[in-house]
Amino acid sequence: MPRQSYTTIAAGFEALGESEDRRSRFIASIRHVENEAEAEAHLAEIRALHHDARHHVPAWILADGRERCSDDGEPRATAGMPVLEVLRGAGLADVSCVVTRYFGGTLLGPGGLLRAYTAAAQQAIEAAEKDGAIAEMCLVTPVVVQIPYSAYDRVVRMIADAGGRVRDPLFAEDVQLTCAFRTGDELLFVDALREYAAGEELARAGEPRFAAF
Repeated sequence: MPRQSYTTIAAGFEALGESEDRRSRFIASIRHVENEAEAEAHLAEIRALHHDARHHVPAWILADGRERCSDDGEPRATAGMPVLEVLRGAGLADVSCVVTRYFGGTLLGPGGLLRAYTAAAQQAIEAAEKDGAIAEMCLVTPVVVQIPYSAYDRVVRMIADAGGRVRDPLFAEDVQLTCAFRTGDELLFVDALREYAAGEELARAGEPRFAAF
């Protein structure tokens, strides 16, 4: 079944986290991305910013279910997969995380690496939560309604009763309301409006899309 909702990092926000073990520094950057190209651009930017670092470990998850990670030269499954698991465990999607490692001169072993990469990614997510930058995205269906002024108050109540929100009212000869409903909830409103209008179709539903609600 396709996902109906997910959480992500707010667009335009960068969450940072850091861990340290035996003088090796691990710096995590998490951002909102909507496709693989944006995730690759995030990695390229971090590589340029920390050009003198030893490793840049990427992991990303998209809302359509695609995901990817890389150990970037670290021992297999000690870096990329732990970071990806942190993103999964937080229920995040449409996010890219890059963890940069500055080598401190001491080998940490598989367990030490796993803990350090995990800790840096977790710190970044905690920072995003603290700053209120975690956004819930859900499948939303837009509905456009054309009604006479006399029906305005009644229809606005019907929208609210069905869990919808009025986004862009337009007052001209008639009233045009652009509404948003969690996908599925618009059916209750459309049916109620049809009954209120004695069978006349006054509402037009658009295509569902993911959006903050």
